[in-house]
Amino acid sequence: MIALKENLSSGFVERIRAIFSETGLLAKAKNFEYRSEQQEMAVAVAQSLEQERHLVVEAGTGVGKSIAYLVPSILYALEQHRKAIISTQTINLQEQLLYKDIPILKKILPEEFEAALMKGRQNYLCPRRLERALQQADELFTTSEQGELGRIADWARRTTDGSLSDLPIEPDTKVWTQVCSEAHICTTKTCGQTANCFFQQARKRLLAADVIVVNHTLLFMLLGTMEEQEERESGYLFPNDFIIFDEAHTIEQVASRQIGITISQYGLRATIQRLYNARTRKGLFTVTRDAAGVTLAASLADDVDRFFDAIGEAADFRKGREVRVRRVDFVPDTISAPLAALQVRIVEVVKRSEDEFLKAELQELGRRIRDARLGIGIFLEQSAIGHVYWIERTGKTAQFFSLNAAPIDIAPVLRRMIFREDTCGVMTSATLAVGQRDLAYFRRRVGAMEADALQLGSPFDFTAQMKLFVVQKMPDPRDARYTAALAEWVAHFLEESEGRAFVLFTSYRGMQELAEEMQPFFASKKMNLLVQGQGAPRGKLLEQFKSTARSVLFGTDSFWMGVDVPGDALSNVIITRLPFAVPDHPLIEAKLELIQERGGDAFTEYSLPEAILKLRQGVGRLIRTKSDKGIVVILDNRIVTKPYGRAFLKALPQCPVKII
Repeated sequence: MIALKENLSSGFVERIRAIFSETGLLAKAKNFEYRSEQQEMAVAVAQSLEQERHLVVEAGTGVGKSIAYLVPSILYALEQHRKAIISTQTINLQEQLLYKDIPILKKILPEEFEAALMKGRQNYLCPRRLERALQQADELFTTSEQGELGRIADWARRTTDGSLSDLPIEPDTKVWTQVCSEAHICTTKTCGQTANCFFQQARKRLLAADVIVVNHTLLFMLLGTMEEQEERESGYLFPNDFIIFDEAHTIEQVASRQIGITISQYGLRATIQRLYNARTRKGLFTVTRDAAGVTLAASLADDVDRFFDAIGEAADFRKGREVRVRRVDFVPDTISAPLAALQVRIVEVVKRSEDEFLKAELQELGRRIRDARLGIGIFLEQSAIGHVYWIERTGKTAQFFSLNAAPIDIAPVLRRMIFREDTCGVMTSATLAVGQRDLAYFRRRVGAMEADALQLGSPFDFTAQMKLFVVQKMPDPRDARYTAALAEWVAHFLEESEGRAFVLFTSYRGMQELAEEMQPFFASKKMNLLVQGQGAPRGKLLEQFKSTARSVLFGTDSFWMGVDVPGDALSNVIITRLPFAVPDHPLIEAKLELIQERGGDAFTEYSLPEAILKLRQGVGRLIRTKSDKGIVVILDNRIVTKPYGRAFLKALPQCPVKII
C-alpha cells in the first residue's frame, strides 16, 4: 500500500481488524474462512474512511471484497451518521449485495442498519399522474393505449412496490411516460404529502437508509456536472456521504457516456408527441385546446425527421453503427429555430393555465426541448472543448439516429468530481493492474493519481487449480487455414473438458461463423451449444449453461466479465484471440489520437493495457471458488511470438503453462 498516513492504530481501524480476524465477529457466520487479504482490504477501507482519503484496491478473485468494504462502510456510516453509497456495474452484483451479503451482515453486526436500492425515478408509478392520465385519457391516448392505461391502473391498486420490476408485462413506453414519476412534476411538495406515491415513499426509504446500492449509470446521471459537484460543500449525492465503486474497471467507459451529450431522434420525437401527436391527434396541447401549439408540434415532428434524415445521408455508415464527425456544421441547423419557437409557445400556454399540475407537465417538456436544442447546437458547432463527436444508429432495426459527444480524456473530469478534497471515494475490482503494483495505469485513466493504492492477490491456489495451454501452432487470422485450425483446436479442447466451456470471441461475426462451422461436431459429440445473440437473453443463456450437461457457450464482449459460474459446470475457458479493442468506435479512436498528439505511444499506453485487463477478466471466469479446477486455452500465438506477449502472461495468475 502506498501513501497512507501514519498513526493508523485508531479504535475504529483496530475494531475492523478484529472483526475480520480468525476469532472475530465474522467467524460466527456460516462458511466463514479467515482470509488475510480480506482483512487487509477491510482495514485499508476503514483507514480511508476515517482519514477521508481516496483509495483504489485491486482484490483478486476469492478475497471476498464485498464483505471487506461493506463492514467498515456500514459501521462508519452508523457511527458518523453518514450514508454509504455502493455503486456497481451489474445487476448480478446488486442482487448479491442486497439479497446475500447485506442480510448476512444484518444478523452478525452488533448494530441495526437499513439498506435500500436506488432506482431511477422513472421506474416508479406516480399515482397522481396516473389519476390525471385517466381523467384526460381521451385527449392523451388512443383506444389501445387506453386499454394499456387501464391495465396499469388495475396493477396500481394491487402493487406495494409500484416499480417496473413489479409489473408482470413491460408497459407501452408511450403510456408509461405519462404516468411514471418525473422530476419537477412528482415532487415532495406535490406528491410527498400522500402515503401512496411510490417514488416519494422510495425516496423516504433512501433518506432513512444507512447504505444505498445504485448502478454506475444512474449514479453518474445523479451526480450531474463537474461544476455542480465542485459547488457541493460535502458528499456526492447526500451531505457527508461516501462512495464505494465496485466493478470499478468499467468506470471510465460509463462516465464518458454519461458525462457527455446524447440527443436521440426517438427521444426528441417522443417529447414533441407528448405535446401533440399528429397521427393520433392526442397530447397536452389537445388538453389545453391550444391550436397554435398543435400546429407547431405537428410540423416540428416532421422537421425533426427531416433534420435526422439529413444527418443519415451525410454520414457514411458502411463500417458500422457509429460514424465520427470531425467538422463544424456537419449539416445545416434546420431544427434549433423551430425548437425555440415551440419553447416560447409552451411558456405562453403555461402563463394562461391555472392548473398547477398541467403547468408542471408542460414546463418539464419545455426543459427537455431546451436541453435538446442546446445539445444540437453544441454538436453542430463542436463547441465542447476536448470532446469527440459521433452519430450512432439506434433502435431495434437501426432506423433512428442519435448525436453524441463525450470527453476524450475523462481523468481531469473525474478528478474534480470524485476525487475532491474532504470526500472519500473507494474504487475496487478484481482486475485493475496491468503489471504495476501501484495500479498506476488505472489511476491515471480515472484521475485518481492522488489516491492511495493497494493490490491484493487471490487466496486461491492457481498452481493446483488451473492449467494454461497456449497453441503456438495457430496460423495467422488472415491465413486461409485459420478458420479450420480454430475449429480443430476448439474441438480438441472441448473434448478434453467434455464441454463445460466458455469460448470467448472478440468478433460477433467470427463467433457466428465458427458456430456454424462446428454444428456437425456438437451434434456428433452430443454437446449443447449456446450462442450469444441467437434469441435468448444473457441471463437465460447462463441458466441453460449451468443446468444442462456438456454445455458450451460461445460469447462475445459481455461474457468476458461479470459472469459467475462456480463449480463443475465451467471447467474450460477458451480465448480465441487476444482482446485488443478495434479502434472502430469514435471514442476509442479519439483516445488513441490524443495519446499520439501528446507524444505518447498509443499501443503501449492504451491498446495493450486495455487488452491485458480484458484478458484478465476473461480468464477470471474460470476459478470462482477454492474447489474449482479447470483449464484456460489461448488460441492466439502472439502471446508467445510477440515481445508484448510477456506482458499478458505476466498479468495472469501463476499456474502451469503448456505451449503446444
